[in-house]
Amino acid sequence: MTEQPRHLPVEALEEWTAAVCARLGLERSDVDVALILDLARDVAHGVARPAAPLSAYLAGLAAGRAGGTPDASAASAAAISDLAAGWRTADQG
Repeated sequence: MTEQPRHLPVEALEEWTAAVCARLGLERSDVDVALILDLARDVAHGVARPAAPLSAYLAGLAAGRAGGTPDASAASAAAISDLAAGWRTADQG
């Protein structure tokens, strides 16, 4: 018997976010959950589902290197979403 995948109920998202922020020493107010989820959606639909978590990580890395401000996070997410919107793989022509 295989293990059922575990999914986080929507109502638990805030609790999870707060717990991760506490563990990593981040301010919860600096985390724009909607921005990250929108980025993941844009990449998953525009590029490929596996590219979504990778892109979220890269957005965070870029934002951190740019100062870690909410504006830096928004700028990195916007840049990646823009790239995903026009993404075409070689096999798509």
